[in-house]
Amino acid sequence: MTSGQYTAQPSSHGTAEPDFDVIIAGCGPTGAMLAAELRLHDVRVLVLEQETEPASFVRIVTLHMRSLELMAMRGLLDRLLRHGRRRPVGGVFAALPGPAPEGLDSDHAYLLGIPQPVVVRLLEEHAAGLGARVRHGAAVADFEQDDEGVTVAQAGGERLRARYLVGCDGGRSTVRKRLGVGSPGEPSRNETLMGEMRVSAPPEEIAAAVAAVRETEPRFWLRPFGEGIYSVVVPAAAGGTRAQPPTLEDFRQRLRAVAGTDFGVHSPRRLSRFGDATRLAERYRAGRVLLAGDAAHIHPPIGGQGLNLGVQDAVNLGWKLAAQIRGWAPDTLLDTYESERRPVAEEVLDNTRAQTELLSPEPGPRAVRRLLTELMGIDEVNRRLVEKITATGVRYDFGAGPGLLGRRLRDIEVAQGRLYDLLHRGRGLLLDRTGRLTVGGWSDRVDHLADPTAALDVPCVLLRPDGHVAWTGDDQRDLDGHLSRWFGRPAG
Repeated sequence: MTSGQYTAQPSSHGTAEPDFDVIIAGCGPTGAMLAAELRLHDVRVLVLEQETEPASFVRIVTLHMRSLELMAMRGLLDRLLRHGRRRPVGGVFAALPGPAPEGLDSDHAYLLGIPQPVVVRLLEEHAAGLGARVRHGAAVADFEQDDEGVTVAQAGGERLRARYLVGCDGGRSTVRKRLGVGSPGEPSRNETLMGEMRVSAPPEEIAAAVAAVRETEPRFWLRPFGEGIYSVVVPAAAGGTRAQPPTLEDFRQRLRAVAGTDFGVHSPRRLSRFGDATRLAERYRAGRVLLAGDAAHIHPPIGGQGLNLGVQDAVNLGWKLAAQIRGWAPDTLLDTYESERRPVAEEVLDNTRAQTELLSPEPGPRAVRRLLTELMGIDEVNRRLVEKITATGVRYDFGAGPGLLGRRLRDIEVAQGRLYDLLHRGRGLLLDRTGRLTVGGWSDRVDHLADPTAALDVPCVLLRPDGHVAWTGDDQRDLDGHLSRWFGRPAG
């Protein structure tokens, strides 16, 4: 097996049934979420994860508003809330000071700090509970695709056959490289140390030092996570290399150089470094192989968008790939994964570039930072930046139509409780305030709720499984056209 390139030739397996419908490379948050989304539609899924044990470090990540909404749509939010700490949606853009805007358009208008291993464990348990198979200590070494599917070679030599392969295997993705898809962008220019450790200095001393240093060095903070544990971020020394992980002594030296004290840091839980490289895959799909998460895009962790972007990729892709496999997908449905999600990633890369510039200690960026801090006092500016970082402002291009078209719908009250509770199965939903419409031959893919009391400004909405509004109106013929666009031909 020499290449992942598409051969457009019949399979050597003939017409034999493939081992799986989808093989996913990587069981991080993106891969685990995708596996669960596929299993909601009875797709046979195998996830190959090269790590044999959960991560030994405890990295705290932030789940943003849109990701919290998606977790609520799949009945997962309560489980996550038990393990995380809520904090206000303020200071998310380049850590610019400012309160959260009032009246954000979400029932989950907060950030959730949570250990990444917990997120991975809960999502993997969710996927496995739905019937996904996960193999630890297994990785994609190579693959070959043809008109009928993909033959995957594991590192140990075992070969498996699937209809599709999805690379969720991180920024150094083997799948992307073997597929021959380029990932152009900018290399890293600045390195930053980031870790979690105990700190001996009194909290008031830490707070005063952080406030003083951040006046000239925004890439610095010590943020408490409870029980004496702090998240520590400090610029790395010039000329460092990511080839070697940092040591506790590296942190001490850099803290003394930047803040004049090492704060008595000790007992590290995690030590790492990151750069500001920014890259985007040239395409998200080639034949029967697709990319999602960090395999498709990498950027600095400023604003905490990476994990969220990958999970949102997974929810966008899952139902579309399942529809393709189940045989009811419209001809271009799977293509909309790239046409919708790649522009979102482009915007994320741009806003992390902007945030990186704002974190520079140079006089010019510091002046822009002061100006933008002043502008953050304007509610509309603050709100726009929050929506950008938390992905609640995403609007997919579904063509001309009302302002709600292509946007996500918040978790409104409906006759049966909450809207998102009706989306746990990953199906479409017609929310009908007129009581006159029907989903007809699409009832195997789309649910129907007639509710004249629903808190909507339009007569009816058709929601895709990812919660985005695919249609609004009250005309049955118009609705049927949009049902066909997103959910294929009616059954029978």
